[in-house]
Amino acid sequence: MREKTKKATFNLPIDVLAAIDEIMNSGLVRSKNALVEQALVKELKELKRQERKTSWQEAVKDPLFMKDIEEVEADFRYADAETAREIV
Repeated sequence: MREKTKKATFNLPIDVLAAIDEIMNSGLVRSKNALVEQALVKELKELKRQERKTSWQEAVKDPLFMKDIEEVEADFRYADAETAREIV
Protein backbone atom coordinates (compact mmCIF):
# COMPACT_ATOMS: atom_id res chain seq x y z
CA MET A 1 0.00 0.00 0.00
CA ARG A 2 1.41 3.41 -0.95
CA GLU A 3 1.77 6.15 1.58
CA LYS A 4 -0.63 9.02 1.26
CA THR A 5 0.98 11.93 -0.55
CA LYS A 6 0.31 15.63 -0.79
CA LYS A 7 1.27 17.90 -3.65
CA ALA A 8 3.90 20.53 -2.84
CA THR A 9 5.38 23.28 -4.98
CA PHE A 10 8.98 24.44 -4.67
CA ASN A 11 11.16 26.86 -6.58
CA LEU A 12 14.46 25.36 -7.64
CA PRO A 13 17.38 26.80 -9.58
CA ILE A 14 17.16 26.19 -13.33
CA ASP A 15 20.41 24.19 -13.35
CA VAL A 16 19.02 21.83 -10.70
CA LEU A 17 15.86 21.30 -12.76
CA ALA A 18 18.00 20.66 -15.84
CA ALA A 19 20.05 18.09 -13.92
CA ILE A 20 16.83 16.37 -12.83
CA ASP A 21 15.69 16.23 -16.46
CA GLU A 22 19.04 14.71 -17.48
CA ILE A 23 18.76 12.01 -14.83
CA MET A 24 15.18 11.31 -15.88
CA ASN A 25 16.22 10.96 -19.53
CA SER A 26 18.97 8.52 -18.55
CA GLY A 27 16.42 6.19 -16.94
CA LEU A 28 18.26 6.04 -13.63
CA VAL A 29 15.15 7.00 -11.67
CA ARG A 30 11.53 6.06 -12.19
CA SER A 31 10.14 9.58 -11.69
CA LYS A 32 10.99 13.10 -10.64
CA ASN A 33 8.88 12.60 -7.54
CA ALA A 34 10.86 9.49 -6.63
CA LEU A 35 14.17 11.32 -7.10
CA VAL A 36 13.09 14.31 -5.01
CA GLU A 37 11.70 12.04 -2.29
CA GLN A 38 14.89 9.97 -2.22
CA ALA A 39 17.07 13.09 -2.01
CA LEU A 40 14.96 14.64 0.74
CA VAL A 41 14.82 11.45 2.81
CA LYS A 42 18.61 11.14 2.54
CA GLU A 43 19.13 14.79 3.53
CA LEU A 44 16.66 14.55 6.42
CA LYS A 45 18.50 11.49 7.78
CA GLU A 46 21.80 13.37 7.55
CA LEU A 47 20.35 16.39 9.36
CA LYS A 48 19.06 14.12 12.15
CA ARG A 49 22.49 12.45 12.36
CA GLN A 50 24.14 15.86 12.68
CA GLU A 51 21.61 16.84 15.34
CA ARG A 52 22.44 13.69 17.36
CA LYS A 53 26.16 14.37 16.95
CA THR A 54 25.73 17.91 18.26
CA SER A 55 23.71 16.60 21.21
CA TRP A 56 26.45 14.10 22.06
CA GLN A 57 29.12 16.80 21.76
CA GLU A 58 27.18 18.92 24.24
CA ALA A 59 26.50 15.96 26.53
CA VAL A 60 30.18 15.07 26.93
CA LYS A 61 30.70 18.53 28.44
CA ASP A 62 28.23 17.69 31.22
CA PRO A 63 30.03 16.13 34.20
CA LEU A 64 26.86 14.43 35.49
CA PHE A 65 26.23 12.81 32.12
CA MET A 66 29.81 11.57 31.90
CA LYS A 67 29.63 10.22 35.46
CA ASP A 68 26.46 8.34 34.54
CA ILE A 69 28.13 6.86 31.45
CA GLU A 70 31.14 5.76 33.52
CA GLU A 71 28.85 4.11 36.08
CA VAL A 72 26.94 2.22 33.39
CA GLU A 73 30.21 1.08 31.81
CA ALA A 74 31.45 -0.12 35.20
CA ASP A 75 28.19 -1.95 35.89
CA PHE A 76 28.39 -3.86 32.60
CA ARG A 77 32.17 -4.36 32.38
CA TYR A 78 32.11 -7.96 33.59
CA ALA A 79 28.92 -8.88 31.77
CA ASP A 80 30.40 -7.56 28.52
CA ALA A 81 33.64 -9.48 29.08
CA GLU A 82 31.70 -12.70 29.74
CA THR A 83 29.61 -12.26 26.58
CA ALA A 84 32.72 -11.51 24.54
CA ARG A 85 34.30 -14.80 25.66
CA GLU A 86 31.19 -16.67 24.47
CA ILE A 87 31.35 -15.05 21.01
CA VAL A 88 34.97 -16.10 20.41
